[in-house]
Amino acid sequence: MPSWIDTEQPDVDAAADFYGRFFGWSFADAMPPEAPGRYLIATLDGADIGGLSGSSQHAAWNTYIAVDDADAAIGRLASAGAAVRSAPADAGEGGRTAVLTDPEGAEFRIWQARRRLGTQTVNRPGSWNFSDLHTTDIAAAKAFYGEGFGWQVDDLGFGWLVRRPGYGDHLEATVDPDIRARQAAVATPSGFEDAIAWFAPAAPGDRPHWHVSFAVADRDQSAADAERLGATVQSQSNEQWSRTALIRDPQGAEFTISQFTPPSG
Repeated sequence: MPSWIDTEQPDVDAAADFYGRFFGWSFADAMPPEAPGRYLIATLDGADIGGLSGSSQHAAWNTYIAVDDADAAIGRLASAGAAVRSAPADAGEGGRTAVLTDPEGAEFRIWQARRRLGTQTVNRPGSWNFSDLHTTDIAAAKAFYGEGFGWQVDDLGFGWLVRRPGYGDHLEATVDPDIRARQAAVATPSGFEDAIAWFAPAAPGDRPHWHVSFAVADRDQSAADAERLGATVQSQSNEQWSRTALIRDPQGAEFTISQFTPPSG
């Protein structure tokens, strides 16, 4: 399932300043002093949120999908139609990673965890909410990710929910024993305890890609804060379950902020 996110930015310090002030993140350098480049770990109240690294290319957010064995996963995903952009390589002692694109060209990364297991807190204001695949072919995406990762996709009428069967059982048995009762109280769709991502139609002219969303307490206030800090609010939307805004950060990386607004209140 998706387990980690990071952003590549031409100016690491400027990006850390923006996201630190916007989401309240703190940063620690994960690279040894003699290593080339920089990789910062973003934390919120001491919990790992994601990463920030330097890039000579355009700024973007990336989504990593957890695998048990990166080298074995490469073969399985290539057989399903993925293209390998970067072969598996160790990321220090944290884990092993590779870069791929799905059959439509949407880039994603895989993560074989060692010392760094993944994001430590989600769905609270200032943290990762979901990653969404923006695709021009929902059926093809269902086939590829179903074969590659065992995902199931449900058409809910307002979006395509991606589920990893058994994930809810795992959460209930480990870190979230009240997950089903809590979700029943706000009338979430059937199977939502297994939710790990969403599929969405790509906007006209937009390339297929994985898109990152963050939870916020107040969409309007957060959108105003983003503009005050030099970002651009691209659009806003009020849906059945959320109030969202599409943000472009000062260096051009796009992400969504989402305020949870269940019909039950």
